[in-house]
Amino acid sequence: MDNNKDKEKIMEIVNKEKYKEAKTVRKIVFITTAIIFLLLAGILTGGYLYIHSALKPVDPDSKQEVQVEIPMGSGTSAIASILEKNRVIKNALVFKYYVKFKNETDFQAGTYLLSPSMTMNEIITSLKTGSVYKKAALSIPVPEGLRLTEIAGIIAKKTDYSTEEIVNTVNSPEFIKKAMETYPELITEDVLNENIKFPLEGYLFPATYSFEEKKPPLEEILLAMIKKTNDVVEKYRIDLESKGITVHQLLTLASLVEEEATNEADRKTIASVFYNRMETGMPLQTDPTVIYAIGEHRDRLTFKDYYEVVDPYNTYLNSGYPPGPIAGSSEMSIEAALYPASSDYYYFLATPKGEVLFSKTLEEHNEKYAQYIQSNQSNK
Repeated sequence: MDNNKDKEKIMEIVNKEKYKEAKTVRKIVFITTAIIFLLLAGILTGGYLYIHSALKPVDPDSKQEVQVEIPMGSGTSAIASILEKNRVIKNALVFKYYVKFKNETDFQAGTYLLSPSMTMNEIITSLKTGSVYKKAALSIPVPEGLRLTEIAGIIAKKTDYSTEEIVNTVNSPEFIKKAMETYPELITEDVLNENIKFPLEGYLFPATYSFEEKKPPLEEILLAMIKKTNDVVEKYRIDLESKGITVHQLLTLASLVEEEATNEADRKTIASVFYNRMETGMPLQTDPTVIYAIGEHRDRLTFKDYYEVVDPYNTYLNSGYPPGPIAGSSEMSIEAALYPASSDYYYFLATPKGEVLFSKTLEEHNEKYAQYIQSNQSNK
């Protein structure tokens, strides 16, 4: 009996020791994990701050100009090292990956006058154009979702050209021919469809355009906008061809998405609704095309607008794509039109709060319309 008691005491002591040991191990694991987590957090935070700083100008207030020689055949790594050595950038490695991330290429050899006050983008612009960077004498910001006539109005406010002169130029057969010859893979015979209101509608990309001249030729301004569209579309050329979608169709659908959507997720799903409808022969029935057909903005459309405005752009009366784009599209909308979400939706509506609601059936759509649209109108 005594032996059994002794064994029990020994086991009790052993178990207590094991418990203490396990507790100690847990503490060590916890402390080690916490330290590793803090170290990783510190490294990530430090890395972010370091890169964020490295992307900024070396000295934003500097008036100094540095002569920098870029030899023939210099790769990105060599150029980055030269710039860092001349103290035009803070870090060669950050510059190298920044250039890679932005897919910048075609840097030109030559002698440049660069400044520590220049941003990464300004330096890249100089190296790509082969010219010394100069502060823009003219800047024209073009927002997304604007019609050609609205873009013309923006250009007119920034220049001495009138809106009428700009519209007439961009619609002239001479300029259209020049644009087609300059960018033949972007601007095709599709823009010459007799039903199109403005042949180059949707081909003037929304972006901010900078010019070294205070009064650049009008065609230079317009061709810069078309070039930007060409540069963006060119990135998707392979996928366009594999999917059998023309550039004109892509820009047309992207413009509808641009006019209907507010955020990225909505854009892809709205694009899926359009594709689902076209596959089954349903008309797109998107209000912005009716407004475009009318030619003036409307806060609300009536049944008469939907079904009595006889126009090729009215997607309530006509199936398939409208004749052409109805506005300038962002790259986000272009991507949505090319890479739509996969869905079974055939209807959508935007609530007064800006939320987009999707439905699979007309019955479901009508219920949402009554709940979110009609009830809101009756409360006013």
